[in-house]
Amino acid sequence: MQTWKGIYRGSLTRPADFASAFALKTSGIERVLSRYPALVNPYFRELCCAAGAPLARQVLPDAQEISAENDACPEDPIGEDTFSPVPNLSHRYEDRVLFLVSDICPVFCRFCTRKRKVGRGLSVSAGTIDEGIRYIRDCRRVRDVLLSGGDPLMLDDDLLDSILGRVRAFDHVEIIRIGSRVPAALPQRVTARLASVLSVHGPLFLHLHFNHPAELTGQARNACLRLTRAGIPLASQTVLLKGVNDDADTLEALFRGLLTMRVRPYYLFQCDTVRGTAHFRTPLETGIRIMQELRKRTSPMALPLFAVDLPGGAGKSFPTLATVENPGGPGQAIITPDGLKIPYPDPQEG
Repeated sequence: MQTWKGIYRGSLTRPADFASAFALKTSGIERVLSRYPALVNPYFRELCCAAGAPLARQVLPDAQEISAENDACPEDPIGEDTFSPVPNLSHRYEDRVLFLVSDICPVFCRFCTRKRKVGRGLSVSAGTIDEGIRYIRDCRRVRDVLLSGGDPLMLDDDLLDSILGRVRAFDHVEIIRIGSRVPAALPQRVTARLASVLSVHGPLFLHLHFNHPAELTGQARNACLRLTRAGIPLASQTVLLKGVNDDADTLEALFRGLLTMRVRPYYLFQCDTVRGTAHFRTPLETGIRIMQELRKRTSPMALPLFAVDLPGGAGKSFPTLATVENPGGPGQAIITPDGLKIPYPDPQEG
């Protein structure tokens, strides 16, 4: 049986790779890849070919990424770099930090909130990991550490074990979380040894990333089962994406399917206003109304929170029609629990 590393080595990365695998015009994607690299591993490539456009849209380079509308968007709209006291670590919330420990992904999602970094400017080294761990050690108000990247589960088992062990050694760190696309995009990576490594570092939570019911394959199901049998709680963070999952039927199938895999739907994220991703964004009202519809159809267990990362690093909000001023119109704003009105732009029609 081919190992996960063997599968990953066959990933598509060059314009000619994509042109051959997906019948794209090489000339149409060369400019895109010169700015925003692409990567699709063979497992996810086959899944895209079987499921069609909704899955392929998530990973295939598109000329819209370098359109004038996209170039008008900020590179870091939620302020991760603004709140970065040391390289690859963001401390936006009082008691928790985001710590980037990997610059490798199973696929490069075209809507990535770190599109400015992944495959481009993100550099993770022993030095940046050491510096981040020292910061966590010295900042005793940090009780919750979220490991991300890249994808931490793409690290070798021993390195991941070492990072988790070093963070777990601090008595003020109560929980560790890992954000990962691996079970959806390269489930072969979830080996028995990986599950064993993760199992000894609890309380440890995995925030997975599933966007479409076609990703709920038998192999993904087995990967999630292996993790839950190792005692690791699983939740999914889905991104609302135009042309992928922006309807109640698709999301209902996804969220109910996740529950059968012992994965709790956690967040449905409004797609961030990141440069190069505007063509994926839906109006704010779309997500609110989809959630209203889903509440009529299914139990609360299958309902995530609809979440928006507010511009400028203002943090997360969970909008409803009651907390959006002038929805869909000029001057639209999200009203936060403390009464602030944060302007929030809808995508331009086109």
